[in-house]
Amino acid sequence: MERKFNGSRFGIARKRRLLNKRQLADALGVSEYTVLRYEAGKTAPAEEVLPILAKTLRFPVEFFFGCDLDEPLADNASFRSQAAMTAAIRDAALAAGSIGFLIADYVEARFDLPKVVVPDLSFYSPEAASRALREEWALGERPISNMIHLLESKGVRVFSLAENSLKVNAFSLWRAGKPYVFLNTMKSAESSRFDAAHELGHLVLHQDGTPKGREAEDEANRFASCFLMPEADVLAEMPHVYSLDHIVQSKARWKVSVAALNYRLRRLGVTSEWQNRNLCIQISQRRFNKEEPLPMPREMSVVWEKVLKSLWADRITRAEIARDLHLPASEVESLVFGVLGQSTPRPEARKLTAI
Repeated sequence: MERKFNGSRFGIARKRRLLNKRQLADALGVSEYTVLRYEAGKTAPAEEVLPILAKTLRFPVEFFFGCDLDEPLADNASFRSQAAMTAAIRDAALAAGSIGFLIADYVEARFDLPKVVVPDLSFYSPEAASRALREEWALGERPISNMIHLLESKGVRVFSLAENSLKVNAFSLWRAGKPYVFLNTMKSAESSRFDAAHELGHLVLHQDGTPKGREAEDEANRFASCFLMPEADVLAEMPHVYSLDHIVQSKARWKVSVAALNYRLRRLGVTSEWQNRNLCIQISQRRFNKEEPLPMPREMSVVWEKVLKSLWADRITRAEIARDLHLPASEVESLVFGVLGQSTPRPEARKLTAI
């Protein structure tokens, strides 16, 4: 059976490399119209062009001959800081989502992942939704030890983004009844943890796709602040603020940034408007808004660790997974937090055991 070139996969690879159609056409030595026809599926590259195309886009030739991939739509994905993103950066992140879906399907065909327990709380205010979700998940008022572990335990598929840009914080979306979160690991561990809570806010508050834009982002921020720093716990631990150093030393309890805790303390009325203004000035002067003091370790995925350890036990390595999916190994590694082993010889094919 003759293989067929897949224009949509070609488009995904182009977007992953942050190339527009003109730039790719120049690199391939063809016209922009030809690239447009490739991507629309109206024509296929000649055999002699395929190696050049694969080298330019750094994807295996076989990738371009697979079945259609699910592609996240910008309208269905909740992005943080959309105003700071260029269309190319946004499209590259969404293209990473397509590859994340491919990896997720590969894993779910072999393992039993946690059941999805993420309710629709769109009828609550962000603050009330935070309290309701903590109650449903039996978290009480205690600080959350690890946001990624919590999300994964509730069935959220968590991936990392390898975008070399702070302009993409994170994004989330629902696909076939399953929630996905993509986090930018270029940011500080504290900021990435807040992003995870922010995206959880989108998942529970905005399942119907409304509201959009700034209003939705504000609601997700309010949810994340309340979820990570419950009112009763903050007031019990910090009824007063004595100095910025007091906040710096206290932030470890909730594993948040100095700026996030300072904001929460103001919202709860622990600090006055005057105190908050002075604290914000000091945060800027000491560059704590650029480099987090007393940084926490980065949170990692436990689901991917278990999956990959099980695959390693079957002597299936990073190279093997990438080869099975016809992907660059770097794309697989970056999306699953780099928790992949070294290459080993391919084992005899046998059934994998579910975790």
